[in-house]
Amino acid sequence: MKVNTQSVNFNADQKLIDFIQKRMDKLDMFYDKVIQSDVYLKVENTSEKENKIFEARVSVPGDSFIVKKQCKSFEEGADIAVSSLERQLKKRKEKLRPHL
Repeated sequence: MKVNTQSVNFNADQKLIDFIQKRMDKLDMFYDKVIQSDVYLKVENTSEKENKIFEARVSVPGDSFIVKKQCKSFEEGADIAVSSLERQLKKRKEKLRPHL
């Protein structure tokens, strides 16, 4: 799956981008019709420790899922967001499956 990663107000290093790509690739196991995904990484200028915002938009035929998480690190945000997207994609797959 192609993941478009954009970092706002900072430059993301290649290790972080590879980590996000690997996490987002796991979504293919749950729903194979994912068209594309966009990831936005933002850093808020606050004194709080949880100032990293991880936002992901996954496009599937006829719909798109958006998850936004605010955490201490982008890796933590990616893990939480991907598990949330897994649940949403599983739910969608169940709805589309014909009931016997």
